[in-house]
This record gives sequence, C-alpha cells and structure tokens, in this order.
Amino acid sequence: MAYDPGLEMRIDDILAERPACRARPLFGAMGWFCDGHLAVAVSGSDLIVRLAPVDGEAALEEPGTRPFAPGGRPFRGWVVVSPDATDADAGLRDWVERGWAFAAGLPPK
Repeated sequence: MAYDPGLEMRIDDILAERPACRARPLFGAMGWFCDGHLAVAVSGSDLIVRLAPVDGEAALEEPGTRPFAPGGRPFRGWVVVSPDATDADAGLRDWVERGWAFAAGLPPK
C-alpha cells in the first residue's frame, strides 16, 4: 500500500531534531526508527504508533484510534491513528513524540 508523502514530510520535520531517528521503507509503508527500534510509521494516510503495551491500551480510548492488527491479530502497544487525529500539527506532533519516547527508551540495537 502506498503512503501519504505529505504526512511523511510532516513527520520528517518533527523528527529532524532527533539525530538517532532514521526513515526507512517498510513493507509498502514508511517507518521511522530510533536507535534501531520502530517508533512510528505511515501506511496509506494512517499513522501507526508504537507505545508501551499499557499506554497502547489507554490510547485506544482516544478519538481516531484503533488497534494495529495486520492479518487480524492485534499487536499489543501498537495503535493506528486516523488522519482526523493528525490533521492538526499539534495532534501529529503529540503522537509522533509519544512513539519516539517509547522507542528512545529501549536499549539501542
């Protein structure tokens, strides 16, 4: 599936100040890795965010979110955020920072 290049550029701008973060193609999507750990990805026009499992459960109660469930099986701590929740720059920044914070807290690969 193709991904939204406009959303990619906006995420690049947010993570530009994070030298340990790198964007890489990921199964037809674009993912941002922090010290080797996936923090966020863009698939279509959706943002996929990696969070701690407990934070992922809580995030599913927020508007515009659903479980990340490729093949029908949900991944714990992974959340899909709809474009409605990332249209505003502040909303996108919040989600990207949350994914980055989790990935940055993991030991480097």
